[in-house]
Amino acid sequence: MRLGIGRSVKRDAVLVRVETDEGLIGWGESHHGRCPGAIARLIDTTLRELVIGMDACDVAGAWHRVYKMQLASHGMGAAAALALSGLDQALWDIRCQRTNWSLCELLGGGPKPIKAYAGGIALGWQDPETLVEEARALVKQGFRALKLRVGDTARRDIERVRAVRLALGDDIDLLVDANTGYTLDDVRRVMPAYEELDIGWLEEPFPAWDAEAYASAARLGRVPLAAGENHYTRYEFGPLLKDGNVRFIQPDLSKTGGITEAMRIAAMASAVKLTVNPHTSATAINMATSIHYLCAVDNPGYFEADVTQLNPFRDYLAGQQPYELDAQGCVSPLPGIGIGLRPDEAFLAEHPLIEGPCYV
Repeated sequence: MRLGIGRSVKRDAVLVRVETDEGLIGWGESHHGRCPGAIARLIDTTLRELVIGMDACDVAGAWHRVYKMQLASHGMGAAAALALSGLDQALWDIRCQRTNWSLCELLGGGPKPIKAYAGGIALGWQDPETLVEEARALVKQGFRALKLRVGDTARRDIERVRAVRLALGDDIDLLVDANTGYTLDDVRRVMPAYEELDIGWLEEPFPAWDAEAYASAARLGRVPLAAGENHYTRYEFGPLLKDGNVRFIQPDLSKTGGITEAMRIAAMASAVKLTVNPHTSATAINMATSIHYLCAVDNPGYFEADVTQLNPFRDYLAGQQPYELDAQGCVSPLPGIGIGLRPDEAFLAEHPLIEGPCYV
């Protein structure tokens, strides 16, 4: 699979297991940051030493301690945010077990349908004919929205997007994701075509830190920009929301600081009338958690459904799928305590860490 950040050669993830002195076990997922061994080591050493002995239900307290000792001063920056995200999810899992409530209910929401788009590591830089074939198969499954990978060249991107729009018609929502691969000149070239083809958003044309490029791109056309999967904590989302150049907000619960911080970000986005459309990470834990999160906020947008053909950590990690698509192209939270699934530790033992980059 080829896309703007390289050719995918493996799928990485970091799973976080927290056990209390009562014997409760909570699970979370940290994004790998393309160096899963390093993120896992950070969790097993530094974060572990910071939170051992705390009350597992004091999620805000644990979050603040890691923030104070790692993120705010002399810390590991993005790596600490990734590590904290998995820890935070695991602590919320323990809270759910203490109360026997589902995550969305504990967060103040309840089960409801959430519209989904076909995404993940899919719909990439293949020939237009094979891309159309893949897109048609996903629509046949029930998806009413798809996200195509762009960031190749302007000409080839337009050719692929146009082929899918002509094949699927106007009733299917199409989104595009450049994976930080565009220049401002690229955006200038593609924007008229994307407007003509009624593209719902242009995601991450540039790296997250390049606020000036986002400001310039927002003036180049009417297709709204989307970003957030590589923004960490509310302190980076604050300027993003204040600038007003990005209209679709995409925190990843395994990157931005976990459930605790994603709820804060959702509230900030709600105050400026924007939806949250979380980027999903590699395993069923993040995917199921993201649906519960969307059910707990008042400004839910899309759920990103990973439609990669091969992803054992989505399909077999917990003996069940993290989501099921209904006839309207929506997903609902899994029933039960927490996020509704528990990882199989025997499965984990069969899939040890493979070091090295996941994109080449």
